[in-house]
Amino acid sequence: MRVSKTFRTLSFAAGVAALLLGAGPAGAADIDKIHFLIPGGAGGGWDGTARGTGEALTKAGIVGTASYENMSGGGGGKAIGYLIENAKSSQDTLMVNSTPIVIRSLVGRFPYNFRDLTMIAGTIGDYAAFVVNKDSPINTFKDLVAAYKADPRSVAIGGGSVPGGMDHLVAAMAMQSAGADPTQVKYIPYDAGGKAMAALLSGEIKALSTGFSEAVGMANAGEVKIIGVTAPERVDAYKDAPTLKEQGYDTEFVNWRGFFGPPGLPQDKADAYVAAFTKMFATPEWEAVRARNGWVNIYNPGDKFVAFLTKQEQQIKDLMKQLGFL
Repeated sequence: MRVSKTFRTLSFAAGVAALLLGAGPAGAADIDKIHFLIPGGAGGGWDGTARGTGEALTKAGIVGTASYENMSGGGGGKAIGYLIENAKSSQDTLMVNSTPIVIRSLVGRFPYNFRDLTMIAGTIGDYAAFVVNKDSPINTFKDLVAAYKADPRSVAIGGGSVPGGMDHLVAAMAMQSAGADPTQVKYIPYDAGGKAMAALLSGEIKALSTGFSEAVGMANAGEVKIIGVTAPERVDAYKDAPTLKEQGYDTEFVNWRGFFGPPGLPQDKADAYVAAFTKMFATPEWEAVRARNGWVNIYNPGDKFVAFLTKQEQQIKDLMKQLGFL
């Protein structure tokens, strides 16, 4: 099988990172600027990941300036297409993405996949969460399951991704673990997590399937109740949120998030990005951002990112076939 030019080895990046980590404080940033391309609207998980990462990189002095651009459309396809089409002029651009880039390629939502980009690094994991309005009579995931089993079509569950996307897939997985028919989930898609959360607060939907980090802010503000998290145990960022496991549902899921460069990115640029992320993980500035959002450190740079995505693609393909999405 012929391998894309962007499917490349970043083997000596670790050496570059080691030199950077071993050096003393520098007067200048390691990288002058990074422009973060965000494939969804404000308030979603991609938006929070890009802005949080940029905050840590700039506050730690690793990157001079960070800028951000939200480019919604096509379930993330518009931003990916833009990065591919403008590869030569986008070498200072990193696009944030996550598990949906695998899911949407599998279901044919767009005609390319992660191999068409330069894979820089997977950086974090974010558990999924089920959320209801603060005034909802639903107080636990068991309550949601009971309502669903009584009448699946009366329980609209929203999410910030397209039908058959990650939020939909997580909802189907959870209902399947509860012994309900996963194919009957009435899923309402919204453009990114911010709009989905607004729909929940307005009463358009009964529950929201979203990222845990997105739910924490609204829960801390007293706007919503988190009724279930797909973590193996309660997450420190919001200890009041029960896991699905402790409620008797064997569902665990973590959504990786990471960064991609345009195709054809020069090797030295790709290695510099990997070295910057490696250095960032050792800083208190990053730890502050990570803890605030309840993220899990899942760092897969270079070749490890390639291997991780290849394995996840097969796992998700098998799961989607089982659930009837493929």
